[in-house]
Amino acid sequence: MPVSLFICPLCQSPLTPAADTWRCDGSLSPKQTSHPFDVARQGYINLLPVQQKKSKAPGDSQASIDARQRFLNAGYYEPLQVFICQQMAQLLAQDNLITEPTIEQNKTAANWLDIGCGEGYYTQAMAQTGMDVLVAADISKPAVASLAKVSKTANRLWYQQSDEQKGTQNNTPNKMAAIYPLVTSAANLPLAPHSMAGISSIFSPILPEAFAKALQDEGYLLIAKPDVGHLTTIREALFDSVREHDSDKFLHELAPYFTLIATHYINTELSLSADALADLLTMTPYAYRARSEKRQALLATAKTQAFDTEAKFVVYILQKIPSTVSAP
Repeated sequence: MPVSLFICPLCQSPLTPAADTWRCDGSLSPKQTSHPFDVARQGYINLLPVQQKKSKAPGDSQASIDARQRFLNAGYYEPLQVFICQQMAQLLAQDNLITEPTIEQNKTAANWLDIGCGEGYYTQAMAQTGMDVLVAADISKPAVASLAKVSKTANRLWYQQSDEQKGTQNNTPNKMAAIYPLVTSAANLPLAPHSMAGISSIFSPILPEAFAKALQDEGYLLIAKPDVGHLTTIREALFDSVREHDSDKFLHELAPYFTLIATHYINTELSLSADALADLLTMTPYAYRARSEKRQALLATAKTQAFDTEAKFVVYILQKIPSTVSAP
């Protein structure tokens, strides 16, 4: 992995990873100051300066993270997880990014950014699709801490992979990527321009210019969003007026930078217990948008009989148009 993959969020100088402290070289700092960033005991790195925060604790709450972990680990959204990883593996394979590396190929290693990674349900599966480096980024420190803890236990963090392990895995289609868990803002990514082969945004904000800047020319952007009809029966029970998801509203914003190359739809039937339904509500905006009495009435119905609904997702695959964003 090139040293210049990461940049300092304070001065944009090259940032060098290390097991204990990441440090920039200060070359772009007005006073040539080197900035250190300590690695947390869980294994993540906080690259979110206080001046980039819009609140004291940005991102998802611990309650939302815990609920999402329980819900996703129960397998309710597994069809989406499997499909996303299949698509990523195909994209990497068709660009010859997971074949036996040579010195030349290492210059364009398969580096992938999972933006808005949360606690890492999708990230952990992505790490097995054949890429070299997987940067897992989210603005929520509790979410990234949870992801890092799981990755550390599984020996998937970047500093846990020895050269021998990397060499053994190079010829393996399902080699394990080195995971770099970062607390950061999607609008101010601490990544060198054009350093990523792909970016995934699963139910996360879309920032066209920031994504285009981070991606290599003809790099891939994979976006998953709720589709029309997603969890309709739940929304009908919670709200007097149901507004449909406008899944493709952001595509025109991406058009100056990306070409849409594929659109896929994934539907899965859900039969939810009261506990699973409660977790689903807690991990979504429904937790605070719906009136309390509506939520309680809905949960009461699931205590005697499983609540049936349907999850509907749409997955967009886009490719960056060459030279749309230049390095600063």
